[in-house]
Amino acid sequence: MQNPILKEFPHEFYTERLLIRLPQPGDAEAVFDAINASKQELKKWLPFAQNDQTLEETKVNVKEAHIKFLQREDLRMHIFHRDTNEFIGSTGLHRIDWEVPKFEIGYWIDTRQSRKGYITEAVQGLTDFAFDELNANRIEIQCDAKNMKSRSIPERLGYQLEGIHYKDSIAIDGDGLRDTCIYAKVK
Repeated sequence: MQNPILKEFPHEFYTERLLIRLPQPGDAEAVFDAINASKQELKKWLPFAQNDQTLEETKVNVKEAHIKFLQREDLRMHIFHRDTNEFIGSTGLHRIDWEVPKFEIGYWIDTRQSRKGYITEAVQGLTDFAFDELNANRIEIQCDAKNMKSRSIPERLGYQLEGIHYKDSIAIDGDGLRDTCIYAKVK
């Protein structure tokens, strides 16, 4: 198998309303602002939202995500409005297995941008990108069974619920055990 670092593919793409691209060091302020504005909503579901981050920590995180993207270890991508260049949220292809190839899509949104269909549009774009540009054979979306907003994305996009892993981990917020839904699309 070819070393993944040698894989050539676009680092950005467009959907109808969005620009989706690899993280750039200059994104940190917008990411920091979005996380802080969305803290209450994100805290229940995402590990990175459990503790307050400083702007400096966010700058480090964005630079590390940029490097991991270039190394093909993790393909985090930032979502911007195509016309205004306003930061909307983050998505990406994670838990990569280049041999299959298969990917897991993750996502979060600045809650000030919620309920406009941006995440659904971004995940559809990323799904197409993974199949078309990265020759994916399998794409998964995993989410807490109680996170109905997150579950609605793969359901809306025709992903199949392959199963639920019951009591498979501690809930992110530490509030008991969680069940994890496994959605997938295959080529």
